[in-house]
Amino acid sequence: MSKQLAEFIGTFTLVLFGCGAAVIAGGDIGLTGISFAFGLALLGMAYAIGPVSGCHINPAVSLGAVAAGRMALPEAIGYIVAQVAGAIAGALVLMLIAGGKADYSVAANGLGQNGWGAGYLGEYSMGAAFVFELVATFLFMTVILGSTSAAAPAGMAGLAIGLALVAIHLVGINVTGVSVNPARSIGPAIFVGGTALSQLWLFIVAPVLGAVAAGLMFRSGALGA
Repeated sequence: MSKQLAEFIGTFTLVLFGCGAAVIAGGDIGLTGISFAFGLALLGMAYAIGPVSGCHINPAVSLGAVAAGRMALPEAIGYIVAQVAGAIAGALVLMLIAGGKADYSVAANGLGQNGWGAGYLGEYSMGAAFVFELVATFLFMTVILGSTSAAAPAGMAGLAIGLALVAIHLVGINVTGVSVNPARSIGPAIFVGGTALSQLWLFIVAPVLGAVAAGLMFRSGALGA
């Protein structure tokens, strides 16, 4: 399996099962269940494709790895293309499945897209959404870089990263639906359109800034990693 194919499959899985939990099962499993769906999807993929590509399945993570000096930019670009394609494919399959129910419509029920403001979950402000996505991605990237460093316990990175994503979702779903991953936001937004598409910029800019900041922190040796 190529690294790019691994990243495609991993991001496809994250969007299909994470967003799928919100769209198809959200009423039954609640915010806690949705949080675990995202974290467990990432955890499973970490052990499935981690040995192949490192299981970034997130453009912000790939760019954070570049900032940390752990990846070359040309390779990261290849990862990002595969990740975005996987997210779009995952959202498309989710839409096809959800559309099998008579009362489902993309306009009314969505695809687990991210957002903020009036009419979106907790109706938090744009400023709150930006701060959450920036800080949450910074901390998420810190967990990723720390748990995959040479000094970290072998074989535990996937568990640490997956549980970190669960914790982030438990806190942040009502704020933004939780992105911390531009690809995860791009996939659903393309099909939902409207507000999801017009607000997409925040879920690209804030996660990238947060991840790159964490990468630069590690590169500087501030944490000794």
